[in-house]
Amino acid sequence: MYTLIQRFLFLFPAEFSHHFGLKGLKVLNWLGLASFLAPEEKGEVTEVFGLQFKNSVGLAAGLDKNADYIDALGALGFGFLEVGTVTPKAQSGNAKPRLFRLTKDHALINRMGFNNKGVEHMIQRLKNRRYQGIIGVNIGKNFSTPLEQAYEDYLFCLRELYAYADYIVVNLSSPNTPGLRALQFGEELNKLLNILKNEQHVLSLKHERHVPLLLKIAPDLNAKECQDIAQALLENNMDGVVATNTTISRQGLNETVLVNEAGGLSGEPLAAQSESIVKILRNHLHGTIPIIGVGGITDQASAQAKLKAGASLLQIYTGFIYKGPKLIGEALKAKQET
Repeated sequence: MYTLIQRFLFLFPAEFSHHFGLKGLKVLNWLGLASFLAPEEKGEVTEVFGLQFKNSVGLAAGLDKNADYIDALGALGFGFLEVGTVTPKAQSGNAKPRLFRLTKDHALINRMGFNNKGVEHMIQRLKNRRYQGIIGVNIGKNFSTPLEQAYEDYLFCLRELYAYADYIVVNLSSPNTPGLRALQFGEELNKLLNILKNEQHVLSLKHERHVPLLLKIAPDLNAKECQDIAQALLENNMDGVVATNTTISRQGLNETVLVNEAGGLSGEPLAAQSESIVKILRNHLHGTIPIIGVGGITDQASAQAKLKAGASLLQIYTGFIYKGPKLIGEALKAKQET
C-alpha cells in the first residue's frame, strides 16, 4: 500500500509532498485507519535514560517540526517520537526550494533552516496530544540570535518545554544554521552543557521529575573531535547522545543533478559515516551514556549494524520516507536478532 502512496507523493516537489503526506496521515488517523499501516512487529519494551520505551525504534526529529502530527505518527508503530527542531520564536527558515530527493541514492538533501512555529505553538500541541508514548523534543537557536548568545535560546526552550517533554535534545549539529556546529567543540561546548545541566537540576526539583538531556552531534567529525565530545558528555553528566545529524559530505553519490545543492545529506549514503561515530562514542563512553543511533537506516541490515556499533535506540527518517512503516518492522526485527 505504501508503495502506491510513495509513487503518488514523489510526483510532486519534496516539501509539498512532505506536508501533503502528513496531512493525509492525519486524516487516516481521524478515520481510525492509520494503525492499519503499522507493521505486525511490535517490539519489546526497553528502558533507556530511565524511560520505558514501548519499543526501540523511533522517529527522528525533522519530520514533525511542530508536533502537529504526533497522534497520527504514533499510530504507525514507533516506540517513540522526536519532534522539532523548535526555536524560541517562530521562523520561516531558508528560501524555497530547500528539500531535494536523491532517489538514486535513497537520500535527501535539506537546507530547511529550523523552520518552525515556535515554542508556544509546540507547547499547545504537546498539551493536546493523545499519544501516550515517549516524546522527545529537539531544541535549537533562532537564526537571528548571535552565536555568543545561543545559550539563552537553549535555556529558554529547556525551561518552557521541560514540563511537556519526556526527553530533550540539544541540537548543535545542523549544517543549515550558520556557525551552529562551532558550538560542538572545546570550551564553547563545555560552557553550554554546564549551563543547561545546572538548569536541568533546578527544573527537576521544581517539577519533581527528571527529564533526560541529550546532545545531537554531526557525522562530519574526525576521531579526535568525537573523543573530545565524548569527554565533554562524561564531564557534564549528560543523559544521552544522538548520533548523528545530516552530513555535508557528498562522497559516493550516484545522483549527478542535485548533488551540489547546499544543505545536509541524509539517507542511505550516511550509514557508514554515522556508524563510525557511534562506534567511537561507544568506545569512549564505556556504556555509561546511552546512544541513539540515526543516519542511513534503510533496512534490517543497516539497523542491525547501528545496534552492533553501540546504539541503544534507533531513529529513522529518510528511510521511512522511501519505505514507509515497513522499515519500522525491519528495524524491530534487527533488534530482536542482535
